[in-house]
Amino acid sequence: MPYIPREQVEKAKEMDLLTYLKTFEPDELVHFAGNTYCTREHDSLKISNGKWYWFSRGMGGRSALDYLIKVKEMPFMDAVRRILGQEMSMPAPVYQVQNEPKKEFELPQRCWYSNRVFSYLQGRGIDGEIIQSCINAGRIYESYPHHNAVFVGFNPEGQPKYAALRGTESDFKREAYGSDKRFSFCLPAQIHASTVHLFEAAIDLLSYATMAKMSGKDFRATHLLSLAGVYKPSKEGTEITIPPALSQFLSMHPEVCQIVLRLDNDLTGQFAARSLQAALSEKYMVKIALPSHGKDYNDMLCHVLGHSKAPKRHDLER
Repeated sequence: MPYIPREQVEKAKEMDLLTYLKTFEPDELVHFAGNTYCTREHDSLKISNGKWYWFSRGMGGRSALDYLIKVKEMPFMDAVRRILGQEMSMPAPVYQVQNEPKKEFELPQRCWYSNRVFSYLQGRGIDGEIIQSCINAGRIYESYPHHNAVFVGFNPEGQPKYAALRGTESDFKREAYGSDKRFSFCLPAQIHASTVHLFEAAIDLLSYATMAKMSGKDFRATHLLSLAGVYKPSKEGTEITIPPALSQFLSMHPEVCQIVLRLDNDLTGQFAARSLQAALSEKYMVKIALPSHGKDYNDMLCHVLGHSKAPKRHDLER
């Protein structure tokens, strides 16, 4: 029965994907931006800081061995032999993260129209007037050439400082380079308000606004804030970090006394909601209002409307 000693397997695991491609398959490597690369065969497979992630397939890893097994579908022992055979007797070089200068924030290039973004958001059930008002205010636009939806956050001086990108025809999502999470996507109240509603993502925020409008409520009477995601600490009892968007918002709005947590109804969202409630309840009235149907408020909106989320057709990620 074929056998590879454990120490050789561990040696093969040491080689990261960027080192492997630079050394043995340089023609396959394509520079994307900064210290991020993709492969010529799969432009949605991104390599950065010693890790790789194949966005269109939802899989990733750290090592070249992971790549050969998951992406190239190579049997484990063949993949180990491939790496050890390629490097011969050379010690496996380990990719070192370079301290590159921090890239200044820059909004993705705008498309002169927003047809795809408008259709995409309407397909997710979001009210057309709400979409158009956000487009008119510069809070949402369509990027060029990839036609992603761009959700913009502004600082108190009205300068864009944050942008979340969402594929209109794929599951692609990321933040623009240099984004400042303190100023994530937000719909501030149009009147003096003492309540802020918190969401994990911009689309959930817009979904809640749509449901509020459908029920005859004025969603502009309270602040709506996206947190640009939350996280679950690895261990119970670990103190949760207050999201920078919330910390910044509360410092700018001392009149706020009530916080409504409308996070995702999954393990991470539930844990984050309980932790934030415990951390903030001494100073604020904190209410947990997770969606009653599905994982998030867009699922809940689609349930109310009686349709599913719009299907994806092909991967536009860049």
